Order: sequence, then structure tokens, then C-alpha cells
Amino acid sequence: MSRTVFCQYEQRDAEGLDFVPWPGELGKRVFEHVGKPGWAAWLAHQTMLINENRLSPLDPQHRAFLEGEMQKFLFGGGAEKPAGYVPHDGES
Repeated sequence: MSRTVFCQYEQRDAEGLDFVPWPGELGKRVFEHVGKPGWAAWLAHQTMLINENRLSPLDPQHRAFLEGEMQKFLFGGGAEKPAGYVPHDGES
């Protein structure tokens, strides 16, 4: 049976994640307060950040940047798209 959480990103009840998606306290916070649709939105945003900024998830500085952006995106503070980013068809 799936669990329900109040998703802080979407500000509504949503199906909860099946596992803690990130290490540490931030991962626990995401697991407890972000639903599957909110996490999917973050993954799309993260992919755009990695591609546009040519980030490597293996680089500790890049991971720290992505973690900060994740907090802003999911819990407020307004994550922004990179300067000069032009969305592709179907993106906003």
C-alpha cells in the first residue's frame, strides 16, 4: 500500500516516495515531505541544470550546488534556470 504525504512542493497531498532519494538529513526531509510528482519535477529540473551547466554528479562541488538547488526548488526560495536558458518544445 502506498503512503501519502503532504507535498511541500505542490502544497497538496500526494503519493509518497518509495525510498529516501538522497543521503543525509535532506534525503529524509524529501522522503517525509515531497510526493512522487514533486520529486519527478525536481529530477527534470536537475537534469536541465546538469546539462546546461555541464555539471558532473561525481564532483563534490557540483553535488553541493545541486543539493542547494534541490532545497530551493522543493522547499521554497526559488530555484532559477541558468542564464540564457531557452526551453525546448514542451518545456516551461
